[in-house]
Amino acid sequence: MNIPTRIARLSPLVLLSILLSPASAQSNKTIVFLSPQPVTQGYTKTILDLSQAYTKQKPGVKVQYQNADQTQLQQQLERLGAADNLPTLFSAPANTQTVQLAQKGLLVDIEATFKKLGIYNQLNPAAVSINKQLFSGKLIALPLELNIEGFWYNKKLFADNGVKEPKTWNELVTAAEKFKQKGIQPFSASGEQKWPLTRLIGNYAARKYGSDVMQRVAKGQLKLTDAGFVEAATAVADLGKKGYFGLGVNTIDYQTALDTFMQGKAAMLYMGSWALGNFNDPKQNKIGNSNIGFFNFPTVQGGKGTLNDWNMNTGLVVAISQKQNDAALQAWMKSVFSNFGNKAFAEQGLITGFKVTQRAQNVPALTTMVQQKINSAKSPFLFFEALFGPKAFAVSLDNVQPLITGDMSPQDYLRDLQAAQK
Repeated sequence: MNIPTRIARLSPLVLLSILLSPASAQSNKTIVFLSPQPVTQGYTKTILDLSQAYTKQKPGVKVQYQNADQTQLQQQLERLGAADNLPTLFSAPANTQTVQLAQKGLLVDIEATFKKLGIYNQLNPAAVSINKQLFSGKLIALPLELNIEGFWYNKKLFADNGVKEPKTWNELVTAAEKFKQKGIQPFSASGEQKWPLTRLIGNYAARKYGSDVMQRVAKGQLKLTDAGFVEAATAVADLGKKGYFGLGVNTIDYQTALDTFMQGKAAMLYMGSWALGNFNDPKQNKIGNSNIGFFNFPTVQGGKGTLNDWNMNTGLVVAISQKQNDAALQAWMKSVFSNFGNKAFAEQGLITGFKVTQRAQNVPALTTMVQQKINSAKSPFLFFEALFGPKAFAVSLDNVQPLITGDMSPQDYLRDLQAAQK
């Protein structure tokens, strides 16, 4: 007796019970993916490409992409979390908000789920370690990136103007002034995104106090109003005061900042290695892959930090809603994340928090260089806001815009930040 014949002979009651069984219900699934990245870039592109292949095999599963405004992402997740209506998969800020969502039982325990699915060994241990530092020892978000941050620079502009890679803050400022005098914008930055500016304050503080500076702030051993932080905020504010970021920095969005650098209109760009996908794309990168160099944040006078200390992170992490953690979602996760690291590296040259087990051909030189920098990093440290609570996180970002334009003093910026951190 074939299967259709046997099904036809079942009573309507039995047939209905089969149709309503968990296995049947899970055969149809809509996975909503909320991300600020466009569908053509970064981990979002890789996930959607892998999902497209999966849904061809499982037509009952649909993956819907929703674009998020990164500047409003935290508030959006707060509303969705309060309504117990989180998307299936969503980019999440690497701060205590994500920890709080997990403490309410709203997020998937990635470690437990990946071990259950037999794909935990796909994760890079260094990326797992960084994420656990961020999230109170738990793996509650996917490390879809493994980034190192620093200054990318235009080699030709440096050579033409006799500028060498700055090793100290004074050398960096001297180089910026030289470019400005030649009519070349020293730095490209997105003030609209805000974090590219606070990153500079955080790096300066790490050079001043050492790579564990923000952990010491979190423990109450340092205050954000201490002299070293005032020096850091003042140094970064001075860059804005001298016009080194160009006109209207606070209106410059992320892509415009990248394009300004990739079109040869600015000498330097502080950014993470997630930009490799852009740099490795000749349609975007007009100055050429071989014309881009990279150096670590310079040391500062009298500081404890060294050039062996690197700002590293796993980027804008991605969390998964526990409410939707069923068999259909887990089957999709196993398929997509078994292949994520290899596909992201092979097709975009992205270094992720997943292992690369298949050696790709024609790896771009920039990607190889960044991989070597990551492998040689001695003391990775977290970014400025990583351990802030939601209020301090917002204050640090919102107030950096008036700081950089001179409409707020460094002392007031840090006073408000310290108050928000309590």
